[in-house]
Amino acid sequence: MPLVEEPIEPVDTLALLAQARQGDAAAFCRLVQPLEARLLRQAIALCRDSHAAEDLVSETLVQAWKSIANYNETCRLSTWVYAILLHRYQKSLRAARARPIPLAWLPLADAEKHREAHESMCAAEASPAAAVAQEELAAALSHAVESLPEKHRQVVLLRFFEEASLEEIATVLDCSVGTVKSRLHHALEKLRRMKNTVNLSEQRRDT
Repeated sequence: MPLVEEPIEPVDTLALLAQARQGDAAAFCRLVQPLEARLLRQAIALCRDSHAAEDLVSETLVQAWKSIANYNETCRLSTWVYAILLHRYQKSLRAARARPIPLAWLPLADAEKHREAHESMCAAEASPAAAVAQEELAAALSHAVESLPEKHRQVVLLRFFEEASLEEIATVLDCSVGTVKSRLHHALEKLRRMKNTVNLSEQRRDT
């Protein structure tokens, strides 16, 4: 069953952020509520298991709550929280000496759906053959991204799954924009050399 994001009442983000920094847990919950459905999709994409994904999101939000005073607004709150989620996921893999689990197609599928919605509000349902082709492409991309070194995988996930700017990525990874560009360039070159993978750079012309 697909995730459905319920309408969220408009909130005064700056006011809630200020209250959360003062220790107001209720304000923090309202602040991150609009992010929860997206975080769960991203966690499922990483964990490939709904229960593990829910645990990861819970751990991420607890860590974000503990660290909210350190959020300096140099990047979007969603990017900052996603970086925490990504860090905790990778930390758990290292601690368990586990092999990284392939990514799911979900975040890129969402982007594709948004683009298709712009092109046609009444698009016909994909044929079985098209669905199979998309699944094969998704699997190829999953394995390709999984095979990248961690420092390259991080920038790909932040750039194309979280849609973070180069400056935001530099902030959350604590490195220079030049370093981000270099890592992204090398990551995309590696993906281009792999067969049957998506050319991600074509989706972001400013990369």
